[in-house]
Amino acid sequence: MSGCSAGAGSEQSTDKNVKLTVATFNEFGYEDLFAEYEKANPTVTITHKKAATSNEARDNLTTRLAAGSGLSDVEAIEVDWLPELLKYSDQFVDLTNDDVKDRWLDWKAKAATDADGRLIAYGTDIGPEGVCYRSDLFAAAGLPTDRAEVAKLLGTTWDSYYAAGKTFEAAGTNVPWFDSAGATWQGVVNQIPNAYEKKDGTIIATENPEVKAAYTSVLDASTTLSAHLGQWSDDWTASFQNNGFATMLCPGWMLGVISGNAEGVTGWDIADTFPGGGGNWGGSYLTVPNQSKHQKEAQKHAAWLTAPEQQLKAFASKGTFPSQVDALASDELLGATNEFFNNAPAGQILANRAAAVDVTPFKGEFYFAINDAMQQALTRVEDGTMTADESWAQWATDVKALG
Repeated sequence: MSGCSAGAGSEQSTDKNVKLTVATFNEFGYEDLFAEYEKANPTVTITHKKAATSNEARDNLTTRLAAGSGLSDVEAIEVDWLPELLKYSDQFVDLTNDDVKDRWLDWKAKAATDADGRLIAYGTDIGPEGVCYRSDLFAAAGLPTDRAEVAKLLGTTWDSYYAAGKTFEAAGTNVPWFDSAGATWQGVVNQIPNAYEKKDGTIIATENPEVKAAYTSVLDASTTLSAHLGQWSDDWTASFQNNGFATMLCPGWMLGVISGNAEGVTGWDIADTFPGGGGNWGGSYLTVPNQSKHQKEAQKHAAWLTAPEQQLKAFASKGTFPSQVDALASDELLGATNEFFNNAPAGQILANRAAAVDVTPFKGEFYFAINDAMQQALTRVEDGTMTADESWAQWATDVKALG
């Protein structure tokens, strides 16, 4: 394969009139990059298929993978689905190439490498987390607004984060502290080394005391501190325009989601801290399914999109924090600010948050399904459908059904 270098115009398309489809979800920051690539490669036309949520994208991928047709030339996948998809690695193009060797953090590339040494996906971003907050709502509650002072207020433990929420609540603003139990759960579970499965694949989810303790603590906090808004729901999206909540756990890719939903709203900022010390939520990849009729061009495009130069542009656009070694060491990243978030030094903050991550949770082939069932369990409690005990019992039944 040629054309993996950073410049879009360094290699012209070798095929004539190639129509590539690229499927992503949420915010990858690629819209301007597609236009740049087409300009440098006039024989290539890109159609972008953007799913609203990662669940929607996963359902589409797994359905069409099983059907044997209908997938895009480039399919984005989320890290939590990756272990499951590695079972079907022979249905994806081996993207191994000397031009991209050592491009990514070792663990990022290793996670996408199957047992036969085939690299089935190119890494896009990682998800180091800080805490995003509404400084104007903090001011109304008599709390500090400077991001360094806010970091001290929030502290470095879940207890201190919840305690800050209680202080905010006591000020009588009538604004919830965070968006949902499910969103908060993502921060907690990614700090548990083996939440749902042992490394040999044995499911331990329902017997794991760390999981039960986390479930209880998150729901206890959500009773008064949560806005009870399921992430990605219409109500959640609308809440950014009407003071829906004061804080939220914030991986880099969430910056673009917030700024898009909260357009015209002032006051958002980022604190350089995270409950529990450090956390990574998410991070995605680009694959080329065997179904693609333009595998060479699709691989070339995926390689270009995931080059350090392009990932720095995606970070500037939507906050998706790069996984590429050269990008992570660049002055451009470390000096980057985000105008929407009060000109916060987002690059340095997220680099600090990435350095604070000291747990890489094991995610086996059942991880996504178990965690998705947990999200449903938390939602049942938040919407009043079940009590915490009833919903845990239902979750245990759902997990057992997975095998």
